[in-house]
Amino acid sequence: MRNITKRDSKSSSIIPELERLRDDSRAVVVVPILKKTGKASADIVAQPATRSDESRLEEATGLALAIDLDVVHGMIVPVAQPKPGTLLGTGKIEEIGHVLSEKDAGLVIVDHPLTPVQQRNLEKEWNAKVIDRTGLILEIFGRRASTREGTLQVDLAHLNYQKGRLVRSWTHLERQRGGAGFMGGPGETQIEADRRLLQDRIVKLERELEQVRRTRQLHRSKRKKVPHPIVALVGYTNAGKSTLFNRMTGAGVLAEDMLFATLDPTLRRLKLPHGRMVILSDTVGFISDLPTHLVAAFRATLEEVLEADLVLHVRDLSDPDNQAQASDVLRILADLGIDEKEGAERIVEVWNKIDKVEPEVREALVKKAASADNTVAVSAMTGEGVDDLLTEIGRRLSGVMTECTVVLGLDQLQLLPWVYQHAIVDGREDLEDGRVSLDLRLTEGEATELERRLGNGPKAVEEDW
Repeated sequence: MRNITKRDSKSSSIIPELERLRDDSRAVVVVPILKKTGKASADIVAQPATRSDESRLEEATGLALAIDLDVVHGMIVPVAQPKPGTLLGTGKIEEIGHVLSEKDAGLVIVDHPLTPVQQRNLEKEWNAKVIDRTGLILEIFGRRASTREGTLQVDLAHLNYQKGRLVRSWTHLERQRGGAGFMGGPGETQIEADRRLLQDRIVKLERELEQVRRTRQLHRSKRKKVPHPIVALVGYTNAGKSTLFNRMTGAGVLAEDMLFATLDPTLRRLKLPHGRMVILSDTVGFISDLPTHLVAAFRATLEEVLEADLVLHVRDLSDPDNQAQASDVLRILADLGIDEKEGAERIVEVWNKIDKVEPEVREALVKKAASADNTVAVSAMTGEGVDDLLTEIGRRLSGVMTECTVVLGLDQLQLLPWVYQHAIVDGREDLEDGRVSLDLRLTEGEATELERRLGNGPKAVEEDW
């Protein structure tokens, strides 16, 4: 493709006309569909068989729209033989180049991981900026992070992503930096210096995130002293977790029809129908092919899921690919350490957005969910089924041990034998005025009975969380 050039009178430099005219906020989305062809595709991560090509294009477009890009064209590109240098064949590269010219687009989003060499070569071929799936997700996370912890996590993931891309990210990397006088010499190349500085920054961020992890552990330790079980919301991005969170708690968490609308975790107290208090945690949404280093960076946040007494897996039943999305979520949970056997005991499926399906389909879904042991059909938008979900949470947590501290007055000491028989006493202090302070562990049913016997209920030691 021949570039028309124009001389800039101020800088006296030659500026490619296409580069000058094209708008990098106008994007073309390309979804490569790679076929398994023996050794040539051995290193390619296969997409779930149930996920349609059209839904992949729709999701990739949604990711681009999440950072306010103007998607002017989307296309599905079958790739029979991936090219090591460009991933795509020459014919498709030329075709996409013509689309860029016609649409005046200066950005190409490739919904597939690209090597640094592939990314650089495609940019040269198209004379446009190229972002792969990992880079796009990182860009979204960078815009969504609103707390210091979220910013640290995104920065760490971004730096790990950039480590192998210094060659294409900088223009001054060929220079040598030597010393003066007899200390001079060939020195180190600028790319080596930049890579070293980048690695130093990565080490610093890892240390700061380790401190965040320790702080979270302290907060969890404090919460364990309060008789409130933890309930975590997980699910594919845009499944409606934040809307459900707001519906259940009355919180004002951002909830929009957008991929990764919320990033930083939020915790709120929630009172169940029978009066028991729990802590509800809204976590970052999952997505297929989530970059490994991004999962590692957000491990401190995702540990909230590991520590939860109950996990609510929110699914968008109005999405035709919800089964494939559910598989992606369960795969990530397994990577975090929640295996299939443990998940059956700790995970409740929440079939959300039943208001968006046809009435006869909704009726069938509600009946099917009602007949299952670990499933509840709801609409976070209208509130349908939310009361049933709260009841199910209470039922599932009825056998979960809680911790509390009670102080028995002089007229309540006759309850001591019952307490020792039905609760685990971790500590006892006989006070000077004759009262007895007890640190207890007991189930919800036993806690309710103790509250009835005490009249005014157990006095729990509340701490900040």
